[in-house]
Amino acid sequence: MERLVSIMRRISGGPWVPPELGKMPYLWAASLVFMVWQYFFKPPGALELAMLLLTVALFVPLYLASFWAGGRGAVACALLACGVGFLWAPWNSGAGTFFIFAAGMCGRLAPARSAYRLLALVLGLVTVAAFTVSPFGLPFLIAPWTIGLPVGIASIMEQGLRVSRRQLHRKQEEVEHMARIAERERISRDLHDLLGHSLSLIALKAELAGKLAGRDAEACRREIGDIETSARQALAEVRAAVTGYRHSGLSGALAGARASLATANVELREEVAQFALAPAAEHVLALALREAVTNVVRHAGASRCTLRLALEQGSAVLRVADDGETLEAGAEIRVGNGLAGMRERAAALGGKLLLSVDAGLRLELRVPAGDAP
Repeated sequence: MERLVSIMRRISGGPWVPPELGKMPYLWAASLVFMVWQYFFKPPGALELAMLLLTVALFVPLYLASFWAGGRGAVACALLACGVGFLWAPWNSGAGTFFIFAAGMCGRLAPARSAYRLLALVLGLVTVAAFTVSPFGLPFLIAPWTIGLPVGIASIMEQGLRVSRRQLHRKQEEVEHMARIAERERISRDLHDLLGHSLSLIALKAELAGKLAGRDAEACRREIGDIETSARQALAEVRAAVTGYRHSGLSGALAGARASLATANVELREEVAQFALAPAAEHVLALALREAVTNVVRHAGASRCTLRLALEQGSAVLRVADDGETLEAGAEIRVGNGLAGMRERAAALGGKLLLSVDAGLRLELRVPAGDAP
């Protein structure tokens, strides 16, 4: 029941189908036009037309829900579609289209052998409908068998490929995440070894220089020179150790944003929810946050900045707004390299960037949260 409620909320708020499927599912819904084919030759009565409109109004949410369903939910969606086909089979020759939709829904069921069993059940049900409740007999089977069978097989195979791509992508993210962890551990070890030795040496030389200050000025100057040399060498070694370490994740970006805004005397209003993020999504959000805050500090001339991060329907949503007066409401926003790069990185993950002007610049970045490692 909770899963059904979650699916209905997802449909009501969008996206209606998984983003990776593109726009094709909406075009497939146009197959319902076969239900009106016979009315070109025989006009429907008022009651029949009302029932047809009611059926479409109820079936479309079921069709959209099937894209988010899995397991028993997928079976339920397919059987309900078959039930609609059974109800219309005595009255409409195009009712077979509901069995075609049911065949396409079989791909949501895993594993593949269970999906093929469901497909066989759907084809069996349409055969029963053709010879029991439908007055059209064998012609009623032509579309469900010639179209439904390949549609069902293609749906099952496509779902298998989609799962494989998702698993491969997840493995790649895990490898990248582990590589970052290994690099951070290397830096941690190097900093400990380098600074531990260098700071101990500097402390000893400073103590020695203090003792020599009143007795041997020349020796004291030599020790101070050694301290300077050791400090410069330690700084060079630290810079070499952290070469290639590009960012410290979203938490580091948030800390940097607070510091930057405080330095620029910009009041920060922060609402950051804690939730798991895939490494790729975290990387995009961190870079976007830094770019957005940089724009506020350098260009907006703002006194207040609002920063919100929330999880909405499986997507991580970052919103940054300021009260700067450099733009008028409705003014055209010039997209520079920073915003363009932000938009490209979001699009690569299936997300989007929205910009608007309302007493300042408002930025909204929405990316799929993904599966945390």
